[in-house]
Amino acid sequence: MAHWPPGLPHRLTLPETSLFHNAEVSARRFPDKPYLVYYGSTLSFAAFHDEATRLAGHLQQVCGVQAGDRVLLYLQNSPQWIIGYYAILRANAVVVPVNPMNMREELAHYVADSGARVAIAAQDLLAQALPLHTAHGDAGADALQHIVVATYSDYLHQPTEGLRVPDFVAAARQPLAGDGLHAWADALAANHPPGPHTAGPEDLCVMPYTSGTTGQPKGCMHTHRSAHATAVGGMQWFGRTQDAVMLSVLPLFHVTGMAGGMNGPLFIGATVVLMSRWDRETAAELMQRHGVTSWQAISTMVVDFLANPRIGDYDLSSLNGIRGGGAAMPAAVAQKMKQLLGLDYVEGYGMSETMAATHINPPQRPKAQCLGIPVFDVDARLIDPATRQELPRGKPEDSGEIVVNGPQVMQGYWRNDKATAEAFIEIDGRRFLRTGDLARVDEDGYFFMTDRLKRMINASGFKVWPAEVEALMYHHPAIHEVCIIGAQDTKRGETVKAVVVLKPEHRGQVSEQDIIEWARGHMAAYKSPRLVSFVDALPKSGTGKIMWRELQEQQAEQNRQPQAPGLP
Repeated sequence: MAHWPPGLPHRLTLPETSLFHNAEVSARRFPDKPYLVYYGSTLSFAAFHDEATRLAGHLQQVCGVQAGDRVLLYLQNSPQWIIGYYAILRANAVVVPVNPMNMREELAHYVADSGARVAIAAQDLLAQALPLHTAHGDAGADALQHIVVATYSDYLHQPTEGLRVPDFVAAARQPLAGDGLHAWADALAANHPPGPHTAGPEDLCVMPYTSGTTGQPKGCMHTHRSAHATAVGGMQWFGRTQDAVMLSVLPLFHVTGMAGGMNGPLFIGATVVLMSRWDRETAAELMQRHGVTSWQAISTMVVDFLANPRIGDYDLSSLNGIRGGGAAMPAAVAQKMKQLLGLDYVEGYGMSETMAATHINPPQRPKAQCLGIPVFDVDARLIDPATRQELPRGKPEDSGEIVVNGPQVMQGYWRNDKATAEAFIEIDGRRFLRTGDLARVDEDGYFFMTDRLKRMINASGFKVWPAEVEALMYHHPAIHEVCIIGAQDTKRGETVKAVVVLKPEHRGQVSEQDIIEWARGHMAAYKSPRLVSFVDALPKSGTGKIMWRELQEQQAEQNRQPQAPGLP
């Protein structure tokens, strides 16, 4: 606690309301103030509340959504993403956020596992969702019955001169045909009133999916209370007020963007400048035009932003804070940011299971490449992952697995009691989440990552779980066996590599590039292997298990080898 942010209490009193209540409060407090700014077009707090309420009525009266139902949210960052999120909450239902990079095969798991029968999807992603709709004869029993289809350009009602608007954002609305498909604009125009809002702090609110060593993604059950913990806590930690203007470009389907780029600003009544896709020129232009005061970013965004040769042409003087996480910020880049903007990059640490941050660096005294200190009401300890015994405090040289207890920790995994039991450990009569991340704690109480216990690849801040990618790769007809490992990448930090054994009849007929291109069409781009290596056999243990660690260690050794002059 020696370096706790000055003036802040150690404990945080959380609202005894649903998350949707924040939309009502801010709409009453600041009705005409912009909540969302989308490529120059604005949506006030009052208009946001009104549209979320009307969409909730459509979900209930037309789509049949009832309390506790899961509803998929499958869009790029947009006003509709945020309106849809809060409309689902207003309908007393549970948001299932889906990565818009996910393809049909991946999306099918979300539909089947969550039991969702209704989705809100964007026009540009409809082709992936339609095969899972009841209108398709092969959709199966776990099919979507209703899809509300959003068109991003519906919210571009002001000129966008000087901004590079992505083509998929500017695209005009396309006609829809078929039962169970509802145009967003028509759903709002019908003006269906929703029923009473009955959700409370202990009800399920949002269920982001995370993956792991078992392959299939698992739903993390979060209540309105756990979502409030990071939404309110993040704003308090950094001293944000209703006059803050925040650039929101991190993916909203991810808990970091969700808490810091949407839920938190709505709670305090701050303005969000929203981007659907990262673009360094557009980001700088938006910062200049709208007086952006804070920006939440992963390190790769900051690297790209500072590498812009025109960065000095923009007035960025309003910017007073940049925070992030996902991957450590290179020291040289942090130094350049300090010289150019006079700001420190304040790093934090969290996971889907904790609805974003459990640790953040104190803004007044951040340390480089550091996870930070435990935030409000978080009890974080280190255990020996083998014995599960707590490690003694006060020994900075000791490294152990981070375990956390706090209000932002999930209830458990959706319909997966076994995985839930494995994820938690009891210490001093309380339940702690095992993070699978190894760290050390220095003499000031700051946590530093040392390794990962779980098998995971960190590609530009996106977590890639090899078992999930392997399960998808086995759908390729030529693959006999595959092992996914991480390879060094100068831009992404790590990238995905597939070590493949081909079936005998396909050897010489299929190339590494063929596998790469197939993977791009069958899974999200960030998890799709960018490197493929063919081998005759994979190393296996005496019990027949593929020895992925051996392959990973071989790759690490290859990464350490100096390259010959002239080689890329």
